[in-house]
Amino acid sequence: MSDLYKDILTGTVFITGLLGFISGEFIISSALFATAAIASNINLNRKRGKAGQLSCE
Repeated sequence: MSDLYKDILTGTVFITGLLGFISGEFIISSALFATAAIASNINLNRKRGKAGQLSCE
């Protein structure tokens, strides 16, 4: 999957969570927000080349 599709998927999950929050589905929207945040963080770390690296600085 290319970076564009990952970004689109993350944005779609975020927007779905936002719509769920507005409609009152707080548990589902919380899960969707968490999924979007984790996916975004993983994508950023992969783009920076820091995935899975530990440093002792």
